[in-house]
Amino acid sequence: QLILGFIRAGSLSNYFPNNVIEGMLAGIGLIIILKQIPHALGYDKDFEGNQSLFGETFNVIDYTSSLLNSISLGAVIITAISLVILVGWDKIPQLKKLKLLPSALVAVFFGIAINQIFISTGSNLAISAEHLVNLPVPKSAEDFKNLIIFPDLAGFTNPKVYIIGATIAVVASIETLLCIEASDQLDSQRRITDTNLELKAQGIGNLISSLIGGLPITSVVVRTSANANAGATSKTSAIIHGLLLLICVLSIPFIINLIPLATLAAVLLVVGYKLASPEKLKKFWNKGKYQFIPFIATVIAVVSLDLLKGVAIGLAISVFYILQGNMKRAYYFSKKELEDADEITIKLSEEVSFLNKAAIKKTLKNIKPNSKVKFDAKGTSYITTDVLEMIQDFANIRAKEEDIEVELIGFRTSYRDYEEDQHSHVSIDHRRSM
Repeated sequence: QLILGFIRAGSLSNYFPNNVIEGMLAGIGLIIILKQIPHALGYDKDFEGNQSLFGETFNVIDYTSSLLNSISLGAVIITAISLVILVGWDKIPQLKKLKLLPSALVAVFFGIAINQIFISTGSNLAISAEHLVNLPVPKSAEDFKNLIIFPDLAGFTNPKVYIIGATIAVVASIETLLCIEASDQLDSQRRITDTNLELKAQGIGNLISSLIGGLPITSVVVRTSANANAGATSKTSAIIHGLLLLICVLSIPFIINLIPLATLAAVLLVVGYKLASPEKLKKFWNKGKYQFIPFIATVIAVVSLDLLKGVAIGLAISVFYILQGNMKRAYYFSKKELEDADEITIKLSEEVSFLNKAAIKKTLKNIKPNSKVKFDAKGTSYITTDVLEMIQDFANIRAKEEDIEVELIGFRTSYRDYEEDQHSHVSIDHRRSM
């Protein structure tokens, strides 16, 4: 990642269309919602941090049956109260101003308090330990020491280590670039993140993390979204976020272990809804099919496959529409139908590539005998060899055979081919055919 940052690979993020990024966000939002519904109902068989929607052995009937049989009324009550707090907090102006006391933190406090009341009263609604957060609680210096795992230097002699490391670096970097683009969309001030600096920072972070037994890190939309929703406006929020996590995990894990997973599910349900709001679907629907189809395809693919495959599919569809639009916009066509002959003007666009060949070929094929055709290339800076030869053949061969009058306007004596060196040119005969 450090190397990718220094070679400025972060600029790749500029080539992801907005509708694909928004589709990725909406897909992540739906995954969060679908993954948190079981936790909200008290079914915690699935790992809380797992963002894969369908496992290899996923069975809808068995999963639904297990979910319905495992519903906990206590978890449902805590989820409902937490949702009321999370949604209602922002509706009350006086409470919304309390930035130091965010609604999510209040919901967590209430979730702990309600469950402790259930436990102290011996209620059947009490949530057992298996449905609470479960962090290791160090009780001695030795326990703290065991939390840190130093690398086995012998692994550096294994070629597979380098292959796996490179793979993780590439995948994590791509996901980071995607999340950065998405995070910039969430920023109310619409600032632009330095992607190369982010890759360098993550490279350093992953080096340090791996030295103490940590997992590879990457940018995550969920936490960025949570910070943005809390009113954060700078990178200081991310630093504070990390410090608070470290302090809490090391100093008060016994308190964190009192938090019901149902409360955390409620918090994430709200985050997921904001990422996949119906307003976003409506917005892209109103923009037309060229924006909506890549958007909805990305959403479906991200939910049913994974983030990278989903974005790849959305990107492929976007590129298809771009190419399709480019082929249609190769020229401007106008036609005047007169008694003796049709007068046709074909005004070429600024750049005419091989992608435009089919559209122009179809237009030339439909020109009737005895027509008057004017090719206007005054505003054209580049024409590919294929199209030039096709126009030249039309003017020099077919036009003579079918008595078509051809006028060539603005064509250069030569056009530099982008794929050749500076001495290679393609040209067209400017003679007028009658």
